[in-house]
Amino acid sequence: MQRFAVGYEFVCRVILMVLVVHVVFIVHTVMGLVIAGLFPSIAASCSTYRTWLLDVHDRSWTIKRTWTVFHRAWKAELKSANLFGWPQFLVWALLIWEYWLVQNNDMGVVGIGVSGALLVLNLIYGLFVFVSWPVRSNFDEGPWWTLRTSLMMVIARPLCSLMVFILFLLTIWAYYTWPGLMMAFGVSVPMFATMMAVYSWGRLPGMDVHVLEPRDKKA
Repeated sequence: MQRFAVGYEFVCRVILMVLVVHVVFIVHTVMGLVIAGLFPSIAASCSTYRTWLLDVHDRSWTIKRTWTVFHRAWKAELKSANLFGWPQFLVWALLIWEYWLVQNNDMGVVGIGVSGALLVLNLIYGLFVFVSWPVRSNFDEGPWWTLRTSLMMVIARPLCSLMVFILFLLTIWAYYTWPGLMMAFGVSVPMFATMMAVYSWGRLPGMDVHVLEPRDKKA
C-alpha cells in the first residue's frame, strides 16, 4: 500500500510539473511578445525537462523550482533559440504550404506522386524538428552540428522516431477527445513526451535512461 501511495504521489508531482511548465510557457511567450518569446519558451521547456530527467534522485520538484529553472533557461535562450527556431519554422511552413497546394489542385497522376512525396517529407521533417530541440538542450554545440545530429538521429534511431510519432498522435487524440486537456497542458505535454522518448530510446550521451537509471540485473 505504501508503494502505491509513493507511486501515486510521484505521478501527481509529474503532472503538476508539466502543468507548471505550461503556465510558465504561456507567461514567458507573452513576455517576449510571442514573436520573440515563443522559441525561447520551447527551448526553456526542453531544458527544464532535461534538468528534471537528470535529477534522478529527486524528481519531486516544487512549483518554485520548476518556474526558476524555466525562467533562467528562457533568459539564456532569448537570442539563440530564435535564431535556431525561426528558420526551422519557415522551412516547415513552406513544406506544408506546398503540400496544401498540391492537395487542392488537380495535377493528375504526377500530383498524386508529388503529394505522397511531400507527405513523407513533411513527416520526416516534423520528426527532425521535434528531435532537434531535445538534442539542442543536451549539447552545447552550434546550430549546424545540432541539425546534422538531429537528422542522423531520426534515421539511426528508428524506435525513438517511432515513439516520438506515436506519443504525438496519442496526445492529439487525447486533446481531441478531451479538449479540456489541451487548455490545461497545451504544448507542454507533447514536448514532455518527446523528451521522454529521446531519454528512453534516443541513446544520447549524457541523457540516456540506460546509463542514468540502469536496471539491476541481479535483482
